Amino acid sequence: MSLEDFLTSSADFEPREEGAADFPSRREQLVARFVVPLLILLFCVGAYYLSTQFDRVPPILKRGIQPSDFPQLVIGLIGFLTIWLALTQKVGKLEVLTSTVWGTLLALIGFLLVAEIDLFLGLGLFAFTLALMWGERRLWALVLVGLIIPVAVFFLFDGIFEVRFPRGPLTNLWYQ
Repeated sequence: MSLEDFLTSSADFEPREEGAADFPSRREQLVARFVVPLLILLFCVGAYYLSTQFDRVPPILKRGIQPSDFPQLVIGLIGFLTIWLALTQKVGKLEVLTSTVWGTLLALIGFLLVAEIDLFLGLGLFAFTLALMWGERRLWALVLVGLIIPVAVFFLFDGIFEVRFPRGPLTNLWYQ
């Protein structure tokens, strides 16, 4: 099977006709089928390497699962699914990114910036903003997602797993 046959082997792919912008060009197919999965796999390799650099094993985890095991399992799953998708995906109609997608990307960038100040402040704001953007309007659900769950995660990891988080205005209130 040639590369061109492989790229166009999708059951729902129809060649681009004059003036038809709905279906991907050969270049777009190549990017969708190989370049994006390759970038995801490169990210997985870098993340896997970083997961091998953990210094301290909390006492509760010394006998069983190590701190690097869970991230490595998730990274392995992402890598497997990426390879599987790259080999089996059907390249079809291209979709335009909606304002919700762009808003989510902006919220993620905002999270990364606020997390530099305080991780849990960033997590709470990101979760609240994301739930609001995706259509949640019930106040109790927004408070649950934006306040109660981040606080519960903090106390779960700090109290039970003895994982210390980076210092920030909110975490300093607990660690002092």
